[in-house]
Amino acid sequence: MFPKVPDQHKVGQPLIPNGLGVLYVLFTTVYLFILYFLKIPNTSAPFTLAACVLFGGFMGLLDDWMDLKWRYKAFMPLIAALPLIYFAQQANARTAIAIPFVGTIQFGQLYFFVIIPLIVMVVTNTVNQLGGLNGLETICPAIVIMGLMVISPVAIIMVAPLIFWLILAYFNFKGKIFVGNSGSFAIGITIASFAVISDLKLSLLIAILPYIFNSSLVLLTIFFVRKKAKVSFDGNKLSADHRRSLITTITYHRPLTEKQVVTIIALIVALFTVVAVITELI
Repeated sequence: MFPKVPDQHKVGQPLIPNGLGVLYVLFTTVYLFILYFLKIPNTSAPFTLAACVLFGGFMGLLDDWMDLKWRYKAFMPLIAALPLIYFAQQANARTAIAIPFVGTIQFGQLYFFVIIPLIVMVVTNTVNQLGGLNGLETICPAIVIMGLMVISPVAIIMVAPLIFWLILAYFNFKGKIFVGNSGSFAIGITIASFAVISDLKLSLLIAILPYIFNSSLVLLTIFFVRKKAKVSFDGNKLSADHRRSLITTITYHRPLTEKQVVTIIALIVALFTVVAVITELI
């Protein structure tokens, strides 16, 4: 049913079903529409999130089918910002961001037409870029979502989707499935949209700092060195002779198994997510 692709970090490169992230899109959309019709919560938050997740899944499918270039993938998520802009305006969302030790920055109307599109574009693309290892593109986003749910006033809209995503994450970590671009783009837009709907802008920024660090390394090396990040696999462990991404930085002259690398990065994401939650609570 699903196309199979080789698992490049396994001996013999066995073929693994790819693109199962589309199941997350379908399940999440149905769940959110049910909540919307039941008026749980009594806002348009479920409908807005459903629209964003659907677009994320569609964008991922396009990438899987057509192998979109980065200049297109970078800006396509801006379309998903439209329902969020409308929701934020109708909900009279705060247009300011309070930063500890700095103060409150008031954006006014720029928040709706500049900040929200930037949040969607940056989060979606940075989440999509941190992948390539079994469990990495599923476990880390789940950690961020769980952190946001702890402090979100509308956490109920993510309960069932998170459970379903964790099931996919389990099989992905075991090397049984890949969620594909349909899954990574959908979960990236889910994180961005859920944070905007929950009005957790600062918490989101702190939680995704590891993603931003990874994307910064990737893009800087592409622009200035004209080379991509790549790890070597010796049949057991991964290693790298350069630092062009978060993965290659961790494995730089330090051979580690795939599961060890994923665990380390997950712990880093968890640390920043905990800091994000604490920052919101104090």
